[in-house]
Amino acid sequence: MTTRATRLLRMLDELRQRRGPVRGAQLAARLGVSLRTVYRDIDALRAQGAEIDGDAGVGYRMRPGFVMPPMMFPDEELEALVLGARWVASHADPELAAAANRALDRITGVLPERLRLQVETSGLFAPHWRPRDPEPWLPALRQAIRDGHAVRMRYRDAEGRDSERVVWPFAMAFLDDMRLLAAWCETRADFRHFRADRVLELESTGRPYPEQRHQLLRRWEQQCLGRRASREQ
Repeated sequence: MTTRATRLLRMLDELRQRRGPVRGAQLAARLGVSLRTVYRDIDALRAQGAEIDGDAGVGYRMRPGFVMPPMMFPDEELEALVLGARWVASHADPELAAAANRALDRITGVLPERLRLQVETSGLFAPHWRPRDPEPWLPALRQAIRDGHAVRMRYRDAEGRDSERVVWPFAMAFLDDMRLLAAWCETRADFRHFRADRVLELESTGRPYPEQRHQLLRRWEQQCLGRRASREQ
């Protein structure tokens, strides 16, 4: 679900990119909200200092000369952002890849001229040379991690055996050749790792799992450290 802060940023982007006034109904359609929500959001943006001209029934436009506060980054931080966004754009599922490109465009749009040129002419790239079909379950798994919801999953292991189980997904590793899901498995009552490309079916239960994600992460990390220490003894 889109948060209000995200929606307000998207509305600013819509207004900034338009040369002329845009009607409230058009904004509502673009953002997938009601016209009343558009009017409330316009008032909220104005209260926060956005210089938006216009009224209901006439249309809205960003006042000429208004710019969002510039972002400042040291050179290496900016290179890290560019490279990270480009890696996601070329290695992630289509939804996350598109989000990475939008985020980079948003950052570039509010950078001072020197830093904007540095992004646009950056020589840092992250191409994916080996063609790979994106795992169709990645968006649903990422959503489950964000929401903290249990999912019902049919999975095929390395030996070709199928199983059905309910898991609590709380982390995902984007390795070069696979996407690895970390989850608590209700069937095994233990932490398990699953390859996203071996998921056969996935269904959200709509049920929040009983622990917070940070608590699961902490327990998982402690278990991994304990097992590593045992191997080293």
